[in-house]
Amino acid sequence: MKEINLKIPATSANLGLGFDSIGVAVTKFLKIKAYPSAEFKIEFLNPELKILPAGEDNLVISTAKSIALKYNKEMPPVTVEMDSEIPLAHGLGSSSSAIVAGIELAAHFCELNLSDHDKIMLGCDIEGHPDNIGPCITGGVFVGYYNHGELYYHVLDDVDFSLVVSVPNYMINTNEARRALPDSYDRQTAVNQNAINNVMLFSLFNKEYVDMGKLMMKDQFHEIYRKPLIKEFDDIKESALKNDAYATVISGAGPSVMTLCHPNDLQGILEDLEKIDNVEHEELEIYKK
Repeated sequence: MKEINLKIPATSANLGLGFDSIGVAVTKFLKIKAYPSAEFKIEFLNPELKILPAGEDNLVISTAKSIALKYNKEMPPVTVEMDSEIPLAHGLGSSSSAIVAGIELAAHFCELNLSDHDKIMLGCDIEGHPDNIGPCITGGVFVGYYNHGELYYHVLDDVDFSLVVSVPNYMINTNEARRALPDSYDRQTAVNQNAINNVMLFSLFNKEYVDMGKLMMKDQFHEIYRKPLIKEFDDIKESALKNDAYATVISGAGPSVMTLCHPNDLQGILEDLEKIDNVEHEELEIYKK
């Protein structure tokens, strides 16, 4: 079996009000080259990745082996050369990109002939929700529902806004971010979230980005609880909005922060954000498959 080269995008999940359901693929990438070898081995091309396991317990390889087994196949040993622009544990889908890489390796080396729907389903079985896994596979803005093996999704590629990601110089463990959330929500909060999200999605599809942005910042499910974990969040949001950004929201579980804006406002937003210490700011594009 020939080698395979993969370029898997980072993702920003929980987009606006889309908790565990809306995400976007962005132009930072996990890059994989894999080829048959005598044993499973990971070669890290980026020194920052060397904190990760380098053998069969690496998430890429363990995922590939589990997917192969699901289809009654045996994943052949491979060497994986891995490079990544996606910071670990920063709310940009580093674990989801690794899971998708494992799915793609199994599909290639075990000749599984998987559709995008199959791949998203397999990823959701592992991760539990589709907003990071989905856009890794489809690109674009991904809106999905997954529950106990039932999956529905749509992808929107025709979007005109620009993105700025602000990455603080510390990590937030996903489990810590989960613990910040309440165990339940009252009925009125759920009703409000549902209504606002419905209108936000129509604003997105209709390219009414000013309204979309205002609605996107009304989340009541996760941002108000996770915001205290990101000490620069209020400064980033205030800076971006005073420069006419559409919205500033937490990316995934944080601590990265995503700003959506008109392309003409991008440079001014970036220049003002650069005044905030201990945070790296970068222009991104929506990755389209």
